[in-house]
Amino acid sequence: MTRAYYSTVLDHPLDTVWSLIRDFNNYPAYIDGVSESVIEDDRRGDEIGAIRRFCYLGLWVRQRLAGHSDAQHSLTYASIEPLPFPQDTGADAPKPTGYEGTMHLLPVIEGNRTFIEWSVKLETAPGDADRWHTQFQAWIPDWTDSLIRALARREVAIR
Repeated sequence: MTRAYYSTVLDHPLDTVWSLIRDFNNYPAYIDGVSESVIEDDRRGDEIGAIRRFCYLGLWVRQRLAGHSDAQHSLTYASIEPLPFPQDTGADAPKPTGYEGTMHLLPVIEGNRTFIEWSVKLETAPGDADRWHTQFQAWIPDWTDSLIRALARREVAIR
């Protein structure tokens, strides 16, 4: 098992950030490359156990909402099927991985900003941990940058 981690401070109030990400089905609104997301079985986007099916860069992925707390401003999601490695399809490609990710927000009092930490635990084959870790260490900052752009668009729309 390996863990990828990224954190930063967002120049937006915690309530603004949480209102965008708290709905598990709102992925297309803040992650570039997600073209569609559907919650299966008519569950709510904040209901633990809800399963979302989404298309990310042409790949359909299914995840389960494993944890959700409005009080703690956190949500945890887990893979349902192992994720195939995105870049290599040859014989030396890392085996697909299972994972569990957590997004957690904390208020930054100075400037009414938000601290976000995003971590993903990866269940990899022993020889694949480094490549999967490197991949997620690249993805999480990209996803966070995408969230920042979505927050900026939202701010402009409110004005």
